[in-house]
Amino acid sequence: MTSSEKANKAKTPESEQGKVAVEKIYTKDISFETPHSPQIFKKKWEPTVDLNLANSANVLEEPYYEVVLSLTITVKIAEEIVYLVEAQQAGIFQVAGFSKDITSRMLGTVCPNILFPFAREVVSDLVTRGGFPQLLLAPVNFDALYLQQLASNQKNSLKH
Repeated sequence: MTSSEKANKAKTPESEQGKVAVEKIYTKDISFETPHSPQIFKKKWEPTVDLNLANSANVLEEPYYEVVLSLTITVKIAEEIVYLVEAQQAGIFQVAGFSKDITSRMLGTVCPNILFPFAREVVSDLVTRGGFPQLLLAPVNFDALYLQQLASNQKNSLKH
């Protein structure tokens, strides 16, 4: 193999691929409320769980982004709130070498997938420390959520 062939081989697609790296993972904000304790502990444990999930990404300084996964979990027995958990799990990610569309997709799917286990642990810990049975959140398909958001955005842009 000649030196020019070696130089061309060094420029393979693998070397031109982008990079996603975790720089820091941290809990940005947490809140746990039990508005009806201690009386709520006397109730029969048949809760309903409502989970609201959102994520956002902000550029810090190219190629560094802060991604924040926000969860609000409301647990009720009948119509009475047992507890309310609000958590923001965040991370600083280096996302470089991708097109704008791919970077957006990485920030909306890959990064929240990395953050979710940490958020799940924070929620579980808060709930058990609050004196309630462990709450394990089911896995979330961030790819599907991202595609739904894209479709919603396209639908809204067609209306205007």
